[in-house]
Amino acid sequence: MRKIDLNCDLGESFGPFTMGMDKDILPYITSANIACGFHAADPMVMAATVEAAEKQQVALGAHPGLPDLMGFGRRNMAVTEAEAKNYVKYQIGALQSFSKTGILHHVKPHGALYNMAAGDYNLARGICEGIREVDPRLILYGLANSQLIKAAQDAGLSYAQEVFADRNYEEDGTLVPRSHPDALILDEELAVDRVLQMVEEGRVKAVTGEWIAIKPDTICVHGDNPKAVQFAGKIHNALKERGIDVSAAI
Repeated sequence: MRKIDLNCDLGESFGPFTMGMDKDILPYITSANIACGFHAADPMVMAATVEAAEKQQVALGAHPGLPDLMGFGRRNMAVTEAEAKNYVKYQIGALQSFSKTGILHHVKPHGALYNMAAGDYNLARGICEGIREVDPRLILYGLANSQLIKAAQDAGLSYAQEVFADRNYEEDGTLVPRSHPDALILDEELAVDRVLQMVEEGRVKAVTGEWIAIKPDTICVHGDNPKAVQFAGKIHNALKERGIDVSAAI
């Protein structure tokens, strides 16, 4: 039976400011990427999000980002390989402390850190070294066919090739920048059709009209998308109806 993971970025609120619909989306996902305080979240948010995810038996993952609360971690920064490694180690350790078991399932870089490392092997290597030094059993979630995946392979880390239900792709397999009007997919039916195409046919159409070969292990639905819950629910149900096992990546 074909198997696929459905993940979502959670715990991105901060103090009195709420972002996302975490509790509503948890029943539909199988793994959660939880913000660790650099781009979003604070200790109270982290504690509450981990507790909610564990109650739903959703796999816990760290979602480390750049130290940029004001920019939500979506602004590129000049980061060395050593800095990337230490940023990741620090944030994984912070999230681990809130888990009942102290053991996480995966690590998915956030925002600009994710996108920069997808095309920069040295930066991706720093991230993978940080993960391995904390716990070599952790799975890296990275953009399919990117330098993050190559660095994980070279580091001997387990990895899950990630695709996006609610984002468009450039012809080189990278994500269309959020500044572009076609970056987000807001049509629920289109999102479902694209996910099924990626999972069953191993391809996705870029904004240029070209087809990209892709073999997804995990599908991301962004928690800050206004239709995140609807997306997650419809995608989860559509996959189940096709006989696809929706469960956390291994």
